[in-house]
Amino acid sequence: MFLDSFYSVQGGRIVITAPQASHFAKEVAGDFNPIHDPDARRFCVPGDLLFAIVLARLGLSESMTFEFRNLLGAEIPLELREGADGHIDVCDDAGKVYLEVHRSGAQTRDETVIEELIRCYVAASGKNFPHTLKPLMESRGVMFNPDRPMVMYESMSLKLNDLDNPEPDLELSNAELDIVGKRGNVTLEYHLMSAGNAVGEIAKRLLLGSLREYCPDAMAGIVEEFYRLKARGTRLGMDEAGS
Repeated sequence: MFLDSFYSVQGGRIVITAPQASHFAKEVAGDFNPIHDPDARRFCVPGDLLFAIVLARLGLSESMTFEFRNLLGAEIPLELREGADGHIDVCDDAGKVYLEVHRSGAQTRDETVIEELIRCYVAASGKNFPHTLKPLMESRGVMFNPDRPMVMYESMSLKLNDLDNPEPDLELSNAELDIVGKRGNVTLEYHLMSAGNAVGEIAKRLLLGSLREYCPDAMAGIVEEFYRLKARGTRLGMDEAGS
C-alpha cells in the first residue's frame, strides 16, 4: 500500500521515524508545520499519519471517531490494540495511549477505497492553515502566538452512507471558532462528495492556544513563512526525487 514507505513494522510494533513522518506531512498532506520537521525541538508525528495507518491496517468502517490523546515522538513502538466492541487504542509498550478509535457499521479492507479516502481527507486537512483558519481567526479578532503557533489536533469523526465512493472529495460546509479565555475550539465540518453526490459527513476539532488580539502584520508574517517553508519543502522533495 502507498503508506508502506511512511512507517515500518518491527517486532510486531508500528515504528515511525522523523523523516518518514515529515515526508508524509509534506508529500501527502501538504502540511508544512515546522513541528513535523525531523530536527524540530518539539517534533511530533502528524495525527493524520496515525489516522491513515489505522485505516490501512484495520480497515475502514461506516462510522468512526478518532480522539488524539497525546503527541507522538519519533521511533516510539506502537501497538494497535483492538477490542471486540470496535474500540481501538494506539499505544506504546507502557500503555500510554496516543490515539483512541471507536467504530461501528460495515467495514471494508479494499486498499483502493481506503487510499482514496485517506488522500482526500489529509489533502483537505493540510489546507487548514492558512486557507480556513486565517479567515476564521480574523473574523473573531483573535490569533495564536506568532512566535509559537499552537494548533493541536483533538479529534475527527466520519459517517459514510456507503463504503465505496469513487474519487471522493471534501467540501467544507461549516467552520466555527469558540473562544474560551486564551483558548479557541475550532470545529470544521465537511460533506464527503462522490460523483456529485453527498455520500457522508466528516468533522474535525482543533485546539488553538495562547490566543491574542488579531494583528494583520503578524499574521501576514506567519503566512509568508508558511509559503516559504512550503516552497523549500517542495524543492527538497524534487531534489530527493532526482537524486
